[in-house]
Amino acid sequence: MSIEFSKIMFVVFDFDGVFTDNKVIIDEDGREAVVCNRSDGIGLSRLREVGVDTLILSTEVNNVVKKRAEKLKIDCIHGCKDKLEQLKTAIKEKKISSEQVAFVGNDINDAECLKHVGLPIVVADAHKEVLPLGKYRTELNGGQGAVREICDLIYNAKKRGEQHD
Repeated sequence: MSIEFSKIMFVVFDFDGVFTDNKVIIDEDGREAVVCNRSDGIGLSRLREVGVDTLILSTEVNNVVKKRAEKLKIDCIHGCKDKLEQLKTAIKEKKISSEQVAFVGNDINDAECLKHVGLPIVVADAHKEVLPLGKYRTELNGGQGAVREICDLIYNAKKRGEQHD
């Protein structure tokens, strides 16, 4: 089955387990920190270069999501109670079809969004219940370059007009 990465105009990412390895560091004052992959920033900038919009859509209320999004220059909705409704709103605002949208997730709270888009993507180490929902499963785990992998696939497809099997 061939996947048409070149038709994607909008990529929506979950945060925890996609940009991160789903672990959290908590200091003695209760502040949380996560580890992200630096190469994601280059991948996201390449998507901007080929006209692909991006968004982080997360239920997480911690400010670390917002701060990372600001650093990466990517739009972000965090503390989201209804991911699917926010996704539908974002697609409508972009005036595109859900077929032109990729959603990247890793867990059961991403299931409805994965079902709603043209290109559902799950990270390699996604929860077993959402693995079957992915039309594409990354080779790399969340937080270990999966975001960059996806960005590169779409970027290269747009640059070359190719498809990926």
